[in-house]
Amino acid sequence: MKKILFIITLLLLPLVVEAQVVPKAKAMLTFNFIRYIGWSEEVRQGDFVIGVIKDKELASWLTKLSTGKKFGYQDIVIKEFKSVDELEDCQVVYVGAGGNYNKNSDAVMAKVGKNTLIITEVEGATNKGAMINFVVRDDILKFELHKKNASIAGIQFSSKLEMMNGAINL
Repeated sequence: MKKILFIITLLLLPLVVEAQVVPKAKAMLTFNFIRYIGWSEEVRQGDFVIGVIKDKELASWLTKLSTGKKFGYQDIVIKEFKSVDELEDCQVVYVGAGGNYNKNSDAVMAKVGKNTLIITEVEGATNKGAMINFVVRDDILKFELHKKNASIAGIQFSSKLEMMNGAINL
């Protein structure tokens, strides 16, 4: 069932970008990315926290999608942050466009440390440490993967994630 949901999500990617479709598609993909990541043992303790900086709509969609769900034995918790200064321990940090990741990348990386997946949505973010970056090209939502950044953070992408349609491997 999880694979079917992920495949359906990927089929949504080629849709022409629309204001209502994009946040939901990003949320569905973000929620499903966690299943295709090699996580360290220390990440599998306590709640599985997805932090969202400066993207209220995405946080709302993630909350809707994760209500009552678990990642393994961990409860999935969505935390919304208004700024990088508020950021605390998370397994995943999603920095919305309003979070100005390219300007705040050092602060984000200092706050989260190792074993945290950083997902962004601004051009050039993978050059500043992001591991997954949503981009719009030719009015189509796509995502980039940066294996080296992930490896430095102690995170491994599964080969299935690397082969997904729409992925641009760096």
